[in-house]
Amino acid sequence: MQVGQGYHISYCTNIHPGQDWEATFGALKQHVTHIRREVSPEDPFGLGLRLSDRASRELGLGNTLEDFSNWLQENDLYVFTMNGFPYGDFHGERVKDRVHEPDWTTPERLEYTRRLFRQLLRLMPGGTEAGISTSPVSYRHWHRSDSQKDAALRKGAGQMALVAVDLARMELETGNYLHLDIEPEPDGLLECTRDVLDFYRDYLLPAAIPLMEQELGLSSDRARSRVLRHITLCYDICHFALAFEPASHVLPALESEGIQVGKIQVSAALKIRPGNNREAVLEALRAFDEPIYLHQVTQKTADGVKTYPDLPDLFREDPAFSELRAHFHVPIFTREFGLLQATQDEILEVLAHLKQKPFTRHLEVETYTWDVLPKGLKEDLTTSITRELKWLLDVLQQ
Repeated sequence: MQVGQGYHISYCTNIHPGQDWEATFGALKQHVTHIRREVSPEDPFGLGLRLSDRASRELGLGNTLEDFSNWLQENDLYVFTMNGFPYGDFHGERVKDRVHEPDWTTPERLEYTRRLFRQLLRLMPGGTEAGISTSPVSYRHWHRSDSQKDAALRKGAGQMALVAVDLARMELETGNYLHLDIEPEPDGLLECTRDVLDFYRDYLLPAAIPLMEQELGLSSDRARSRVLRHITLCYDICHFALAFEPASHVLPALESEGIQVGKIQVSAALKIRPGNNREAVLEALRAFDEPIYLHQVTQKTADGVKTYPDLPDLFREDPAFSELRAHFHVPIFTREFGLLQATQDEILEVLAHLKQKPFTRHLEVETYTWDVLPKGLKEDLTTSITRELKWLLDVLQQ
């Protein structure tokens, strides 16, 4: 849906099972039309569509894509963003670090992303803007040495450069503006603002500018502008909160280098403060230790941000702390979960900056953990998504 200064607002459908197209479409039919009636009864409602590789391949068979496009129009729905980060199944089985497979060093990731863009071009409203969020190149712990990390970043940049050329051609041919939104996260090869700036300067721009010049006959300056137009950032608020980086730091740093934000993923992390009852607080945190997703934990220290790869790693080390933050996407409309808190203030800060100076028009709520939340926090899924969207709308309209 569009509100305020033309913001497109939705939720990411990675919340639903989607191992194949049948499951994906079934979940959309079950939930999306009900949510639209609750939050956007008079206007079209945008989707943050998540397609696994298998679902995407099946969507491309026969008339399936055309039939889906017709279903969207019949139900006053449209697609303005996709989540192209998780490639395989994302529910019901162990995901953990496999969420990064295949990474940007592989031909599979490149082919999958290109296919998603071709499908998005068919599904998005004509003459508008749409984007796809993607992984932060790879998972840091798969590349132990500096030379391995350098090679992965170099290979990833080269493949993203090919996507940038694709998207520039699409815009020149169709008038539709598409962008790839890189999503930093803890223990990704890109996990903080400094990583993003270094990646653009040392890897992406050196790879993509000459390719743009060669393939499209652009000057160096125009080629640079094209790269920055089509390879943008997915600002996942939870992830930057885990890096202990406020919007007042992130946004000026990106702007100074011409890096654009393609999408905000509106999400909250867990905040853990020991207070006078450390053991009880840690016991409350143990309820969030589940076997499906990675839940990195970060701690701000005198030497920078320390990251524990998952909750069990934190519990084994049992450090002294004044505050921890855990990568567990919790409902955005709540500040507290018993003895634990959420990083809702970081959401409010980003939205305040957005209202002062719109730096993107795409907002996607991404609380994908409803099915693994501790008992007492789970609610009916449609009701929960609706509540989050209404909370976001209220904040934007204040």
